[in-house]
Amino acid sequence: MNKITIPEGITIEDIKLRKKIIKEFYAIWNAVNPTKHIYNIDLKDFIHIRFLSIEETSQKASNRYKSTLAVTYLTEILEKAKTVKRTQPKQGIENQKRFSEVISMEYDKKDFGKIKLTVGVLRGSKQKIQYCITAIE
Repeated sequence: MNKITIPEGITIEDIKLRKKIIKEFYAIWNAVNPTKHIYNIDLKDFIHIRFLSIEETSQKASNRYKSTLAVTYLTEILEKAKTVKRTQPKQGIENQKRFSEVISMEYDKKDFGKIKLTVGVLRGSKQKIQYCITAIE
């Protein structure tokens, strides 16, 4: 993917630009990965990218430069993140109502640091959906 210049500031304009960058990154990623999923070694299952993945990640990761940068390692994170804990979805969070379980995962990216990957397990189908990606500082 092309080299992206990510604004590092904390202004509302910087956050809006980072949100746009994240959404554009996912659009390119989806075009390159038409199946919209990557096999995770630890889970021994596919993690799928959905509209919810893009929306939740762009909302959260755009708040900080390092989290926005972390999103650019999407394929690597999806493939290599390891399970840290499994919990029930948070009560009152509309976006988590469709999940029977939430899996917190981490990926330790060399020369970057730890990245948190949150995966939701859909009720019924048990399909694993990437929920959010953020850098751990």
